[in-house]
Amino acid sequence: MSKFQRMTEQRRLILQVLRSTTSHPTADWVYERVRERLPNVSLGTIYRNLRALVVMGEALELNYGSGHDRFDGNPKPHYHFRCDACGKVYDIPLPYDVQLDAAASKLFSGTVRGHRLEFYGTCSECEAAGIEPRLPEQYTPPPEPDRV
Repeated sequence: MSKFQRMTEQRRLILQVLRSTTSHPTADWVYERVRERLPNVSLGTIYRNLRALVVMGEALELNYGSGHDRFDGNPKPHYHFRCDACGKVYDIPLPYDVQLDAAASKLFSGTVRGHRLEFYGTCSECEAAGIEPRLPEQYTPPPEPDRV
């Protein structure tokens, strides 16, 4: 897919919906909102256009290994907090630390182009409601490798 794809009206609407929220929605959420304006749009079209927007640098894809990728209408480098109880994702207003990239470059023989830093714990809403955190699938330790 070319980085210089056309910004179609359909794609523009999907981006507008994505940027109208800070909830880091799933494709299903975007689909429901876009269908209010384009009733005949398919979920597959939403997925294809979200992925194209990511390739174009207009959005971010947040994959937490749950099978429900989330998307972010803010493509600038920034940090996230993920609640272990409800799964919501929040932006953390910390400045992006380019020094981490430089430090990693000194310790790694490849090319470091950036980093993704994610905080996790329990959000204030879940704490107030007494909702217990559940460990997401990605925090389950991998099986031990076969010993040779």
